[in-house]
Amino acid sequence: MAVVQLRLVRRGDPMLAIFGSLCGILVLVAIFGGALAPYAPDQTDILAASQGPSAQHLLGTDSLGRDILSRLLVGARLSFAGPALIVVASSVLGTAIALFSAWHGGWVDRLVARVLNVMFAVPGILVAVLAAAIFGAGFWAPVIALSVVYVPYIARVVRSAAVRQRHLPYVEACQLAGLSAWHICTWHLLRNVAPLVVAQATLGFGWALADFGATSFLGLGVQPPQAEWGVMISDGRSDLLTGAVQQSVSAGLAIVLAVVSFNIVGARLSARIGADG
Repeated sequence: MAVVQLRLVRRGDPMLAIFGSLCGILVLVAIFGGALAPYAPDQTDILAASQGPSAQHLLGTDSLGRDILSRLLVGARLSFAGPALIVVASSVLGTAIALFSAWHGGWVDRLVARVLNVMFAVPGILVAVLAAAIFGAGFWAPVIALSVVYVPYIARVVRSAAVRQRHLPYVEACQLAGLSAWHICTWHLLRNVAPLVVAQATLGFGWALADFGATSFLGLGVQPPQAEWGVMISDGRSDLLTGAVQQSVSAGLAIVLAVVSFNIVGARLSARIGADG
């Protein structure tokens, strides 16, 4: 990790190294947050309810006396797991659609482009509401809904790159060598567009994290009393009028920090790939 960061700094992009390191730290927190939490996330103490930061509770407590820092650390796992599944599913589907469209071209490519344009017009929250109505509110409803919503964003960008690759001489050489379309797409086209897929997935992870948190805030996603950042913002709304803002502010800042970090890394990677291409 340190070697990669040093290389990025030497190549003139310290911002990518800094925010890439921050993203790595956030991922580690999501993985090991449960072991780092000083208290159990559901441990209540009514006598310590809605307290501000102190030596015992560094970020204070919520209305039930639960330690906010512990809930943030434990909640990072669900807050990151949902967007990770969304990005993986949408990237796989979007890339497959893009390669299929680019390879066949003609009316197939035009039809795929029109379908993607229609999908762009569908609001993600509306799809999340429909998913919650079908599957019930919980972790999987927003994951399924947002995975579908994010497909055209991946497919459109990857399709443009795949179309350029499709018309390069090496593709014709592979065809003359007798390689199948499947082999060319998976072993050549996919390998050449893979860096762009990674960059778009990193960028999309930030937006997916914000959207996933929003669905939990609206009651469509993860449900209380589970520790998740969107749920924590929603739970803290009732305390805002009493001046106990620590829960909503802490969870909100965590989401903002993660979204900004991953968006910057994704944007920098996309710009670097565009410049190299």
